[in-house]
Amino acid sequence: MSDVSVTVYTREDCHLCSEAVDTIERVADEEGVAVDLSLVDVDADPELREAYGERVPYVLLDGSPAFKYRVDERRLRRKLTD
Repeated sequence: MSDVSVTVYTREDCHLCSEAVDTIERVADEEGVAVDLSLVDVDADPELREAYGERVPYVLLDGSPAFKYRVDERRLRRKLTD
């Protein structure tokens, strides 16, 4: 089985972003699922800053939108193990 691609759109000093990344890493570890985690700073790109504004963290799993603002642990477990 290949790694699950996880992209988190984030920004500096975002406590919800830190919580989201911590939850993703912990749940993936507990479920024994390998993830390829990429963090994208929306403030580094004017187009991303315009597109996402304050809507971070925004999480994609294998390229599909999965979570906005908070990562629901139960839903993440289902998504990673289905």
